Amino acid sequence: MMPTAIPNAPSAAHEVWVYLSSSPLLWLTLTLIAYQGAYALYRRSNFNPLLNPVALSVIVIVATLKLSDTPYQLYFDGAQFVHFLLGPAVVALAIPLYAQFEHLRRDALGIVVALLAGAVTAVVTTIGVAWALGASDTTLRSLVPKSITAPIAMGISEKLGGAPSLTAVLVIATGIIGAVCAKYILNALKISDHAVRGFSVGVAAHGIGTARAFQVSEQAGAFAGLAMGLHGLIAAIGMPLLLLLWPR
Repeated sequence: MMPTAIPNAPSAAHEVWVYLSSSPLLWLTLTLIAYQGAYALYRRSNFNPLLNPVALSVIVIVATLKLSDTPYQLYFDGAQFVHFLLGPAVVALAIPLYAQFEHLRRDALGIVVALLAGAVTAVVTTIGVAWALGASDTTLRSLVPKSITAPIAMGISEKLGGAPSLTAVLVIATGIIGAVCAKYILNALKISDHAVRGFSVGVAAHGIGTARAFQVSEQAGAFAGLAMGLHGLIAAIGMPLLLLLWPR
């Protein structure tokens, strides 16, 4: 009687992984589990900004892709449903914003001035610091829209001649840093008004900062959402004009 062959366990495990990694459901599930786990830790820490759930989720997902040698495109093909939901999520920001309509109408002039000041400051300081540190022309062009929500920023970066993929990384990093540091900076400046705090975070840290603002209060979140949307609008119109002034 011939002995029964014992299957090669590592080979079998590899085949199972190859099969699972080709399934879009795996990467969508990984994304949801990573965020839920990070958010649970964030909540248990009493919403400590240093444990931002987006930052923790990014670390987990990047580590998983690196260790499993999985191409980013394969991951994105599976998790793109989350990306699709960004559009409806942004539109839904209009609901809490409507509740603050009277406040918006009363402070319209101040909002416009603050928006323009924040947008110009973001561009000038970014280009100035990067240029002083010797950044390349492509990097400078990629950095310009870093404080705008990712879909708009990547489109602007492409029009400016930057690298959209680099811009996406910079946008996410800006949002995470803004969400983590905003509380301490605004406290140091003794700014307590939730509308002002929210608007500041929305201008500087787009969607990730807006999500953090909503955890503070609905008013802060509404004004952060307003700032994020308006910043994206004026940037989409105004930043391409930089091409006329950009040195050749």
